Amino acid sequence: MRKYLLIAYAVGLALASAAQAAPQADCRASALHDLQRLSPQGHAIYLALRDKRQFFMWIMCQDIQLGLSTAVHESVHLLTEERDAYPLISSDSVRRQHDVSRFFAPREIAGRFDARNMFLQTYLRKGAASSADDFMYLLDELNAYSHDLNSAVKLAPLHKGGPQVAHRDGLAALMAFVATYVDTARQRHPATWQGLQRPDVRLLVQTLWTQAETVVAASCGMRGFGSRDRVHLQTICESKRGQALSELLGRPVACPSACLSSDTASAR
Repeated sequence: MRKYLLIAYAVGLALASAAQAAPQADCRASALHDLQRLSPQGHAIYLALRDKRQFFMWIMCQDIQLGLSTAVHESVHLLTEERDAYPLISSDSVRRQHDVSRFFAPREIAGRFDARNMFLQTYLRKGAASSADDFMYLLDELNAYSHDLNSAVKLAPLHKGGPQVAHRDGLAALMAFVATYVDTARQRHPATWQGLQRPDVRLLVQTLWTQAETVVAASCGMRGFGSRDRVHLQTICESKRGQALSELLGRPVACPSACLSSDTASAR
């Protein structure tokens, strides 16, 4: 989950504000109002939570945009478990397909990426997260990062200046992982490739992928939203790697070429 990537940052902010409990409470109330005003779709995730205290754990007064988008991300995971379905940005949902847990383990695709890749270490390294072992949870991360980036874009007016957190990196990485997983299935795992053709599974992948495409494309005009996103987006745009996914989608994969501009992405 995104929390593993932000833990050092969050701990530092928590220590810096430990003596400011009252302002923190005021900040959270104001942040929730901002979420409702700027990102109604993110606010809908908050409203759907049973235990809303879980949401407030992630709000950071020093960076409201990051805190709120992270809170939305983590809350999507909670709702997915509660409902056994992936909540969509459209306010609809699509059922999880537990049969995909029998597909080959996503960690097998790690060798097709740079071993130093932070997102690989978090989501594809054996023992690091459920997404390394189970395609159902890899799709969970894809969905959570779609909500995350969608909220971050809508909440951009809250940014106070200075460097932006690389909000687009996470979704770009998960899209690259899913595209590579599908490509590997067609090349090496006939049973998984056949399972991906099932109408219910195919619809699930189509729905989550199309949502991700829409969100990442909407973020392309945001300066500073990417740090290491370009390498992952280029993976998505590779015609050979995207061919298997295109078969599942019934159309070509949409390459977010505008995000590859030097004005919006970085090759660092």
